[in-house]
Amino acid sequence: MSSERKSILCPNCRKLISSDEPSCPYCGILKPGLHNAANIIRNIFLGSDPVRTIIYVNIAYFVLSLLLDPNGIMSGGGMFSFLAPSSQSLFLLGATGTIPVLQYNHVWTLISASFLHGGILHIVFNMMALYQLGPFILREFGFYRFINLYILTGVIGFSVSVMFGVPFTIGASASICGLIGAILYYGKSRSGYYGEAIFKQAMGWVAGLVIFGLLIGGINNWAHGGGILSGMLLGFLMGYNENKPETAWMKLIAYACIVITVVILIWSIVYSLIVVIS
Repeated sequence: MSSERKSILCPNCRKLISSDEPSCPYCGILKPGLHNAANIIRNIFLGSDPVRTIIYVNIAYFVLSLLLDPNGIMSGGGMFSFLAPSSQSLFLLGATGTIPVLQYNHVWTLISASFLHGGILHIVFNMMALYQLGPFILREFGFYRFINLYILTGVIGFSVSVMFGVPFTIGASASICGLIGAILYYGKSRSGYYGEAIFKQAMGWVAGLVIFGLLIGGINNWAHGGGILSGMLLGFLMGYNENKPETAWMKLIAYACIVITVVILIWSIVYSLIVVIS
């Protein structure tokens, strides 16, 4: 008596197939059952809406940064300093820059810094931007390219700022600028009325970032610029849904980004609690 064969939806073409197929008979993707298992892991970490999950993680880390050092919370000194965590809290949780990276060898902060913010308005503005831009990237680039764009452009943006001597920096804006860079590439590459409209809108965001960076002190323009340029480059290399399907290496890099980011964020909590308790 033959064993019962379990059916799954192919993670690539969404056709019903057997889970033990060596390759999908419809689209040819290798080991679809393994990809399906990976999708389950993806859903455990990011749920059905990765944009909301990232926003929730940012909010959680902002609250934690306030609780780690309640006496150091700033409530005055201007609107951008309202409910600002102390520098000590931000350092322990993974702020980046030349001080953490070069003096303390905290290279892992190039990832963790994207989930930290310096005040209530800082996180509100960044999360509003992510809430607006994230769904567009998900729709036009797909889940795996979204993850790669968000995590890798943040790392590259902060790496650029370290190279140019920024001592202490945080915020999701480097990653968000990476999404803007990918949108710039998408609009220019796609062309036509829709592409031109998207490109002009993205250029408006870039102009706003430039003006904001020139007028407001303390803005990490190096991270913003690095994020935009790396977003354009990664958008070019990976493509988008209309001109190139997501490949196995894109998925592999995305899963590596997820696992490494989760490990680093957990480590940052453990590390900060160890220091505070001791």
